[in-house]
Amino acid sequence: MTQDSARDSMMDGLTLSLSGRLDPDEVKQIHGELRAFNERFTAPYDLRDVLATVRDADGALMAGLTGYTNWEWLYVDYLWVHDSRRGGGLGACLLAAAEAEAVKRGCRWSRLYTYDFQAPGFYRKQGYEVWAEMEGYPPGHTQIWLRKALRRDGE
Repeated sequence: MTQDSARDSMMDGLTLSLSGRLDPDEVKQIHGELRAFNERFTAPYDLRDVLATVRDADGALMAGLTGYTNWEWLYVDYLWVHDSRRGGGLGACLLAAAEAEAVKRGCRWSRLYTYDFQAPGFYRKQGYEVWAEMEGYPPGHTQIWLRKALRRDGE
């Protein structure tokens, strides 16, 4: 049996679609179905968003952090500080606020990724350790995954 004929028999009566746009209803169903499957093996999801921002006196956004908590982990998705405010402690302040909120929610660890041209040194100063690196992503650079214990066992 060739690869094409194996795929055809697997797809018998089914239609494969590919799109460059996400359909919100389909995304919701896919996420819901995978979540239901996962929860047969894990604790229920406790997925909650985290947003921390810093604004100037005029209300302009100067720094922000987005992420979520789930299964005792904080995941920092984005941390951005305006060019004019970098090096002044705003990033550390945002990260500390998100970590404190995560601990209140019962989290024990934090994880995130950065790139070699962004802020790996910053995260190391905040107590994060590298646990994985993916060279060539983006081309010519390295994606760096970091993690941090937010509290010790028994705390």
